[in-house]
Amino acid sequence: MTIDSRHYWGIDIGGTSIKCGLVNSAGQTVAFEQVPTLESEGPQAAVNRLATMIREVETRTKTIGDVPRIGMGAPGPMDLPRGMLVAPPQLPSWWEFPLCQKLTEATSRPISFLNDANAAAYGEFWLGSGAKGSSMILLTLGTGVGGGIIVEDQLVNGVNSFGSECGHIIVDPSPDAQLCAWGGGRGQLEAYASASGVVMRTRHRLAEYPQSLLHRFTGESSSQLTAKQIWEAASEGDDFANLMIDETAHWLGIGVTNLVHTLDPGHVALGGAMNFGGAECEIGRRFLAGVTEEFRQRTFPNVFAGTTISFATLGHEAGYLGAAGYARKQDSQSVGS
Repeated sequence: MTIDSRHYWGIDIGGTSIKCGLVNSAGQTVAFEQVPTLESEGPQAAVNRLATMIREVETRTKTIGDVPRIGMGAPGPMDLPRGMLVAPPQLPSWWEFPLCQKLTEATSRPISFLNDANAAAYGEFWLGSGAKGSSMILLTLGTGVGGGIIVEDQLVNGVNSFGSECGHIIVDPSPDAQLCAWGGGRGQLEAYASASGVVMRTRHRLAEYPQSLLHRFTGESSSQLTAKQIWEAASEGDDFANLMIDETAHWLGIGVTNLVHTLDPGHVALGGAMNFGGAECEIGRRFLAGVTEEFRQRTFPNVFAGTTISFATLGHEAGYLGAAGYARKQDSQSVGS
């Protein structure tokens, strides 16, 4: 069996579902399944469901014996050397569970284990927006801000399995800076540029704008406000909603500048669900332009000229594709050694 004929599982663990893709060496998805996480049933039950699904799919696709390694991305905090999730808030019953060991025992395959945002970054690097370069940064904008960093073809995992946690860089050092909803870090990028951060900032100021369309989503309370509703109001011309999106671009541009000045990757991709419509939407394009302009004002001309900032292109497939690609990379290294 040559490397080119091999297939790899890419597994992307989430709080409600686990995306699983069987991917060939060219990056094509041969089969895709979603397995329910069912967090309350515990991690061993999830491992059993995954092992059953893997056997069934490999039998159906006639790839038994052609899948030497499994890639798995999971939310942090985590301990990569031990193959464990340390304390992910969305998976409390999985803490300190030997996840990689148990999945290896159930499938007889080694596991390539990585942070879920790093997995998404590797997917973009292998098959998406960063495929033409050797380095890149991915920022995933969702409930929090995740990050994935690749420098000269190598993922930055870190000594404490905390490498590439870009959402926790400091963008506001003031003593009254906003608190991060996940972990409570004051002044961190996640507190300003995540969906939870945008909603928090909007709630704090909504009463100052009584004419805002956002009041129709909230009634007398803004406790149920979402980033999607802010985008919808902005798309209808709501000045306050547009202001909140522009301010988000400002804070994200500061974060991008800090990261580029540290790593100089040449490419920064913005992924995740909170893209305000993305490249196909006027609001999304203005958001990206705002991030880029903030970066331009804060960096050096040659660095700006040599750096692209774009939306990621793989969407929800990035995580499992990147996990499979990372397994492929580690498999090729083991074969070549």
